[in-house]
Amino acid sequence: MYCMDLTGKVAIVTGGAQGIGKAIVEAFLDCGAKVAVVDREINTENTNEQLFYFHADVTKSAQVEKAVQEVVEHFGRLDILVNNAGISKLDYAIDIKEKDWDLVMDVNAKGVYLFSKAVARILKDQGQGGKIINISSQAGKNGYRLMGSYVASKHAVLGLTKTMAIELAQDGINVNAVCPGIVETDMKRKERVIGGELRGLTAELIRQEDYSQVPLGRTAEPQDIANVVVFLASNYADYMTGQGINVTGGMTMH
Repeated sequence: MYCMDLTGKVAIVTGGAQGIGKAIVEAFLDCGAKVAVVDREINTENTNEQLFYFHADVTKSAQVEKAVQEVVEHFGRLDILVNNAGISKLDYAIDIKEKDWDLVMDVNAKGVYLFSKAVARILKDQGQGGKIINISSQAGKNGYRLMGSYVASKHAVLGLTKTMAIELAQDGINVNAVCPGIVETDMKRKERVIGGELRGLTAELIRQEDYSQVPLGRTAEPQDIANVVVFLASNYADYMTGQGINVTGGMTMH
């Protein structure tokens, strides 16, 4: 019987210590999965046997390979990868500093590539399929003022998702992406402050502008994104691959 029960599954969630990633981790645990949280900033003591924390920089291949191997050694297998780690640096496209461009592309795009490659090899060796879920953005489908590097990186994530979906289909590995809209996280609140300063507006005016663009009348909470990720990780999504699913309250419809 098909269900959203993830009991017995092992998942890696990058950037899982806060924001959307934390909501995904909590949702996976609620559904019975064992979860490895990979993050550069982990400030918690773990007493949950279903949870495993690992410090790693997603842009460093040696650290990525070590993290994946240790997760497999700790839990004995691997079934699901959620590439969630991401950052943003706001500025006008012609003013973006090269070092900021490189950092955003490294974390948001290269990190997805490195983890996907490492995990896909494990899944292929296990021979039982698996799920790779990339957190892209509606910025992977549209252009947005002040977000040139972020937009470029999220377009790259969607491109890699489609390619890996084709290449890994014969191994029973589904590769999909989730494209959140405006989500109420610490990162988004900081973006409103920085974006407001660049545009001569207050963070509150930016927040009101955000709300005005969403047909459903509210911005997303991290749990809204986690719900869709759980679906993609479950048997219900076994016939879906290469998709970029909008979770935007209707803000993006293509």
